[in-house]
Amino acid sequence: MDPEDFRRLGHELIDWVADYRERLEELPVMSRVRPGEIRAMMPSRPPEHGDGLAGIVEDLDQIVLPGITHWNHPGWFAYFPSNTDLSSVLGDLVSSGLGPQGMNWITSPACTEVEDVVMDWLRQAVGLSQAFTGVIHDSASSATFCALLCARERTTDFSQNGGGLQAEDAPLVVYASDQAHSSVQKGALLAGFGAEHLRLVETDDKYALRPDALEEAIAADLAAGRRPCALVASIGTTATTALDPLRRLTEIAERHALWLHVDAALAGTAMVCPELRWMWDGIERADSLVFNPHKWMGAGFDLSAYYVRDPDHLVRVMSTDPSYLRTAQDGLVRNLRDWGIPLGRRFRALKLWFVLRDQGVEGVRERVRRDIANARWLAEQVDAAAGWQRLAPAPLQTVCLRHVPSGAVTAAAEDGERRRGDASESGGASERGDAEAASLTEEGLAAHNLAIAERVNAGGRFYLTSSDVKGKRALRVSVGAEATERRHVEALWAALQEAAR
Repeated sequence: MDPEDFRRLGHELIDWVADYRERLEELPVMSRVRPGEIRAMMPSRPPEHGDGLAGIVEDLDQIVLPGITHWNHPGWFAYFPSNTDLSSVLGDLVSSGLGPQGMNWITSPACTEVEDVVMDWLRQAVGLSQAFTGVIHDSASSATFCALLCARERTTDFSQNGGGLQAEDAPLVVYASDQAHSSVQKGALLAGFGAEHLRLVETDDKYALRPDALEEAIAADLAAGRRPCALVASIGTTATTALDPLRRLTEIAERHALWLHVDAALAGTAMVCPELRWMWDGIERADSLVFNPHKWMGAGFDLSAYYVRDPDHLVRVMSTDPSYLRTAQDGLVRNLRDWGIPLGRRFRALKLWFVLRDQGVEGVRERVRRDIANARWLAEQVDAAAGWQRLAPAPLQTVCLRHVPSGAVTAAAEDGERRRGDASESGGASERGDAEAASLTEEGLAAHNLAIAERVNAGGRFYLTSSDVKGKRALRVSVGAEATERRHVEALWAALQEAAR
């Protein structure tokens, strides 16, 4: 394709994307295609001769768009926000158009230096001190994996340079809460710790890691001759956005020489609001942390922010030095190939640069505050409504709720008195359904609430998902799509009530 054809088709595609965003609310949130339907519309063999992308816009309409579930839709309440602001789209366009390779400083100096600057902007925006240095990763999963590798090598004094974990006298142990993201388990397995040496520690009635249970687990491992190595604290768990007690965990980590990694994948963006930074009080004592601007901030997937207090240690763990990568500038600049797992690096920083320049930190704050206010409104409606329960506190933008039909009682009634006593502290979860007498089991309640979600989702205006919250099936309403306003949350609440009826 020559530049003139690119210019003509590029304008057409920009118009197509803009038109799509303008009519997004009119589309059903979830894709309604059946398995194999998209595949059947495409030729089984590649084209022998190119056609210059003739008819590509029509193919996007007919083949691609029906198979898209719209994460930027104002009725998106599923999983987590994954916003792609249009400024981020333009940053991605420029990045792809330039096509640079940012593995070394010399291979495209702007890739490194723009990233240096915008990651420092981001550090300032969320209130981190200058003790932290940041680098862009593709996802929080990769960053957590890197953190566990760094923990492993610090505890073993760089066993990777010798016999590795196989040469260690005692097995190393990783700790996290039983509400931690699955990437922690995956990272521990890939880093060689082994499933037997991952401790998923019990949580309290707010779904936060219990420091006393952590201390007991560490003591048991020490007594058995195992070596505590790493602790992953969750600030904003996936199921309920629970907040682990970070300051207390920092004290335990320092006492036992644990590498402390903080997973704030969603919640990190909220720290642009000074009034919310209590949620990660103690963060300055962490060894590493990760959050995802590609979730709530709008930088567009994939862009994860990984910060470390000891970048020299990270580089020592991650670096290789083959002769074909050495340059005259080594020692004077950052070679970002040594800051993560991949050698090659895209120019992701452009997306974040464009978003921050377009919205400013205050623009991000306004959206975060709006979303949290909308979630709190919904939580208040649930707490006040007969037959509805809130199953977890809602410190951020996710509300976990369920409907309990009139006359139903569950196993939850067994500890109802205790939970009533601390309801105000734990978020005011309603016990109205448990006050009735009947025979629905937890399995029956789960099926009832999944049916509610299916009815709501089938309507096309909204999409929400569920999670298991210590044996109870919760409907998760995750507020945070860029286009979602109060009217959309109000309409969802009305739809939930109608589906329950």
